[in-house]
Amino acid sequence: MKKSRAAVGNRSGRRKQASSQEGKEKCALGSSQAKPSAPSAGPARQQKALLQASVSPYHLFRDVAEVTALQESLLDWYDRKKRDLPWRRLVEGEVDLDRRAYSVWVAEVMLQQTQVATVINYYTRWMQKWPTLQDLASASLEEVNELWAGLGYYSRGRWLQEGARKVVEELGGHMPRTAETLQQFLPGVGRYTAGAIASIAFGQAAGVVDGNVIRVLCRVRAIGADSSSTLVSQHLWSLAQQLVDPARPGDFNQAAMELGAIVCTPKRPLCSHCPVQNLCRARQRVEREQLSASQSLPGNCDVEECAPNTGQCPLCAPPTEPWDQTLGVTNFPRKASRKPPREECSAICVLEQPKALGGAHILLVQRPNSGLLAGLWEFPSVSVNAEASGEHQRAALLQELQSWVGPLPDTRLQHLGQVVHTFSHIKMTYQVYSLALEEHTPVTIVPPGARWLTREDFHTAAVSTAMKKVFRMYGGQQPGTCKGSKRSQVATLSKRKKPSPGQQVLESFFWPHVPTDAPSLNTAAQ
Repeated sequence: MKKSRAAVGNRSGRRKQASSQEGKEKCALGSSQAKPSAPSAGPARQQKALLQASVSPYHLFRDVAEVTALQESLLDWYDRKKRDLPWRRLVEGEVDLDRRAYSVWVAEVMLQQTQVATVINYYTRWMQKWPTLQDLASASLEEVNELWAGLGYYSRGRWLQEGARKVVEELGGHMPRTAETLQQFLPGVGRYTAGAIASIAFGQAAGVVDGNVIRVLCRVRAIGADSSSTLVSQHLWSLAQQLVDPARPGDFNQAAMELGAIVCTPKRPLCSHCPVQNLCRARQRVEREQLSASQSLPGNCDVEECAPNTGQCPLCAPPTEPWDQTLGVTNFPRKASRKPPREECSAICVLEQPKALGGAHILLVQRPNSGLLAGLWEFPSVSVNAEASGEHQRAALLQELQSWVGPLPDTRLQHLGQVVHTFSHIKMTYQVYSLALEEHTPVTIVPPGARWLTREDFHTAAVSTAMKKVFRMYGGQQPGTCKGSKRSQVATLSKRKKPSPGQQVLESFFWPHVPTDAPSLNTAAQ
């Protein structure tokens, strides 16, 4: 899992290398280079070989002793400091391998780009409702979406259900046992999630790379190049595979992620509490810079940081981004540049029947089964140009409403304000309208894909966080519920302080994480 993992299995004696010399050669080259590429290797292998040939030993683990020291220090720390999390308890106490793998799988998927504190309650409810693969396979997508509502990245829940059905129908309920087969067989499972499941549930010595591991490895080996680049990503996966402890692979992977989550954090790392601080190149660089500054010596480049005879080392920061004394170890890793989300605008309406039988009802329509927020329910809406006039928005929205419920009274739609919601790749501005069918004949029949719900039912339906924001604005405009002017409410909803990266949960088709498919059970900082 991407965050901390449950300790699975007892730590046994460490596997010895066949020979000291062979072990040193493998550590110096990196695990992926232990076997020379064939002469007919494809472009990808040739590119990897070129990278490894040009990398300075400064960024590598050069002997078995150094690797063993890191493994022992990290695992000893993890045994003492790991957080008590529900998925770890579940995995620790589960002897059935398929149920153990299912528990890891659910946790890993939920923890993708989502903080641990948010996931705990969702995970607990999920495992209570569907404790086995068979239970999830028999669930409906509507049930899955309802439980997932508010967690974001809704395709994750759909893929979990689809994967459970595949395992039950095609494999008799038995999960694939290796990282390679897990990645090939399960929808939405990439290299990271497959390695996490295989190492934690099945004890396969598969390394993993998530956001926390990237940060740890980049600091421990002073990798300053863009960690999202293909070349650096290849090297990080090679390091992760080299370092994973074959005796306790699941625990080691969880320990590495746990270290990044609670000690080697993005902004305020607790270096004095780090179990591998003596092996950390970033910390060594900080101490060296401090010593130079105290002695009024000019800062000299460490010659080991540059690969000999090849020019700029592909793992070092570019010359245009010199060391920043004020950042310390947080000079690593270099932040990847991200494209700003594209901006879109939508006119949306809360259509209510205040006098409907059984109490007031509001109309929801279902989104398509693919794409953004697939299968979820929302208020009727229509895409509009951000510069479109209010009259144009009203006309387009009224036409959309009539396509669901038929002719509507010649009542002017009331504009309530706007709600801004940021998905991972889209900044959506909702122009929120309302329309109450006060004197209109109650609508009792709607076409497939639409339904009338009470306000109470709305809160348990499979709706996105964005729709909950829209509904809060609508509720604030109703008689007896308004707590401030419309202008102040709009400002509160559209200009609310943006949460920190570690707190924000974004919604999208799926997290396009580079270089790994997902964060893990140990990530608090992600």
